[in-house]
Amino acid sequence: MVHVGTSGFRYKDWRGAFYPNDIRDEELLAYYAERFDVVELNFTYYGIPKPHVIERMVRRTPDGFQFWVKANQATTHQQDRSAAAEFNAAMAPAVEADRLAGILCQFPHSFYNNQPNRAYLATLKEDFPYAPLVVEFRNIDWVKAATHGFLRHHGLGYCCVDEPKLEGLMPRESVVTSSVGYVRFHSRNAEKWYAGDGAERYNYLYKTEELQEWLPRTEEMDADAENVYIFFNNCHAGHAAVNAEEFKNMLREMGIIG
Repeated sequence: MVHVGTSGFRYKDWRGAFYPNDIRDEELLAYYAERFDVVELNFTYYGIPKPHVIERMVRRTPDGFQFWVKANQATTHQQDRSAAAEFNAAMAPAVEADRLAGILCQFPHSFYNNQPNRAYLATLKEDFPYAPLVVEFRNIDWVKAATHGFLRHHGLGYCCVDEPKLEGLMPRESVVTSSVGYVRFHSRNAEKWYAGDGAERYNYLYKTEELQEWLPRTEEMDADAENVYIFFNNCHAGHAAVNAEEFKNMLREMGIIG
């Protein structure tokens, strides 16, 4: 099964580009769920929500709709294992409703490929035992076949990314190391990737031919995984939603999704 969605859904500049201009904030998620069957929640990285926040999101979406949730920064950037308890309590409503598809653990560039960090990765399944886990690396030192073998051994998924071909950035791999295949389309905005505070790096609309590059890759990943999740993180001006719908249509034409 291949599922396509976006990284986040609540953006003011999506009105008019994806959402109707007059839609109310409390209607956004239900509208989104009419068009996609999964969403990646990123706000959980910045702060751990109260359980009622997740419970409300579950209620506003239909049966079968899934959530991928980004691990809190305490887990990935501070390596604070004590944060898992509060995070797990927050996710309980989604787990109980069988709506939590998995947890994305996005590590910073400073997370190097060394023994202490590999040992820390090995603890993730212990701290988050109730859902599939996917790891996103930002440091190319992890781009090794041994990394893929390590993740497979520990039952961790590998997050593939699409981003500019700039020195030091992660390459466009299509790798499956668990029952889950995972891809994040960040942007190919090479010109603005390092400009200013980096806020403009995700302001990018993928061209059709760029999306087409991922059709055979997605098909291969689908053959190797039980579920493949594709998320568009080029969030500016509704670009993510536009590209996600376009990519879904491409996959439908190929018969990869119904």
